[in-house]
Amino acid sequence: MIQNITPRKYQKEIVETCKKKSCLVVLPTGIGKTLIALMLTTDILEKNPKSKILFLAPTRPLAQQHLNYFTKHLPELYADMQLFTGKIDSEKRKKIWQTADIIFSTPQCISNDLKNNLYNLSEVSLLVEDECHRCVKNYSYTYVAQKYKEQSDNFHVLGLTASPGADKKSIKKICENLNIEDVELRTRESDDVKEYLQELEIQTIKLDFPKEFLEIYSMIQRIYQTKVDELKKRNLLFGPANKVTLLKAQATIMKAISSGNKNFNLLLGASACALAIKLQHLSELLETQTLETTNEYIKELFKQAEQKKSKAVQRLAKMPEFNLASIKLNNLISNNIEHPKLIVLKDLVETEYENNNKTKLIIFAQFRNTISQIANYLNKIKGINAKVFVGQAKKIIHKKESGLNQKQQQEIIKEFSEGKINVLCATSIAEEGLDIPEVNSVVFYEPIPSAIRSIQRRGRTARLIKGKLIMLITKKTRDEAYYWSAFHKEKRMHSAIDSIKKEFQNGTFKTNKNSDINQQTLD
Repeated sequence: MIQNITPRKYQKEIVETCKKKSCLVVLPTGIGKTLIALMLTTDILEKNPKSKILFLAPTRPLAQQHLNYFTKHLPELYADMQLFTGKIDSEKRKKIWQTADIIFSTPQCISNDLKNNLYNLSEVSLLVEDECHRCVKNYSYTYVAQKYKEQSDNFHVLGLTASPGADKKSIKKICENLNIEDVELRTRESDDVKEYLQELEIQTIKLDFPKEFLEIYSMIQRIYQTKVDELKKRNLLFGPANKVTLLKAQATIMKAISSGNKNFNLLLGASACALAIKLQHLSELLETQTLETTNEYIKELFKQAEQKKSKAVQRLAKMPEFNLASIKLNNLISNNIEHPKLIVLKDLVETEYENNNKTKLIIFAQFRNTISQIANYLNKIKGINAKVFVGQAKKIIHKKESGLNQKQQQEIIKEFSEGKINVLCATSIAEEGLDIPEVNSVVFYEPIPSAIRSIQRRGRTARLIKGKLIMLITKKTRDEAYYWSAFHKEKRMHSAIDSIKKEFQNGTFKTNKNSDINQQTLD
């Protein structure tokens, strides 16, 4: 039945589990989650040919990609396969639903249609949710899963992800929201998987934080510390100050203010907290990104002060130490001083290209400004055509860079596949799902504290060809903390999944009746 592809042993074994129960399948990016969905689909349609399959993916290009994959690997006229998008008139979607066998869509589209009673899910015999780590809280995945459970007599779910989360509680929540009955986990190191994969060389490059940078950093930190001390003095922050605790403190303060408590202590605390968060972000940019990215953010703060958007930022802009930090930073830029990561990155790319002029690389970084800087810097190398690859984000932080629409993204992927582009400089858009050709090397410009995103980034190489993962880390900065955070989260994830699988096998898995699907405020 399935054409032009041969399932691997581990895929066959996983599908056997999925046939019997609703299953969460955890596999690294690029080793065949979609084929598992295809194999299960054909099995269910053979047993129940009058039923429908609903395949959800978080973005329209990813849904289209899955449709293309099914079309390629199924016989012509095997089934009526349709893509649902918001661009198709709702009444037309209603008619298509009646005759389609396999529907590919975003969860938002199906969720809206269900709320408008265009159709129901009673005929659906399999719901596939790709990137199902998103099935939390009020995301549309959760709502669709709940409606499917309510409306179908043939309830069967397949959840697909590279990583469902770092802790047992969050993974169990996904299982509850999807009504999962079993879990299948494989990693690159699994005995039945590694025989199919190529060697992955992991290289960690640790770089010193330059003294000139440290001087500027210390100035920013002194101002930051005064704001932290103020929050603690006002009894609005307890324990160590970091991104998480500051954001929690801010949420608590703003909730109190919005409920009508506008006392002087809270109002001044809100100002100090907002400034502390901005200064911490500025410190992170200086430690981990490029000088130009850091400078753009400082310019943005000065602009906010000029526009009188915030009294706290106005006060910051008048501080002598902040102004001196800005001057020193601009002096470094004027003298063509760069973050050591950029210099090392250029050497790495040059060496890769000299060793193999057909090489393809993806360089991941958190911030768009950094991505733009990297692309410009690398395009100075003879033979290198580096392209910025970003999403359609509604908010552009520094107002300089615009996003890429889905058509532009697909064109860049096509040119990368054809070899016209040999370096993709990408934000998180290239981590999840998109059919980007396999690359020789993946570079993390900075470590990220998310296990999910680290696994997805890593999966872009060492599948069919030998690959390399290169991690750039500034010593004694949050780079090191983020690196170890992701490492330990991934270890915890594997342990949690093994534990949950045992609970399913022993019949001890407890469902929390007050799960997100029952509490959520639907969008």
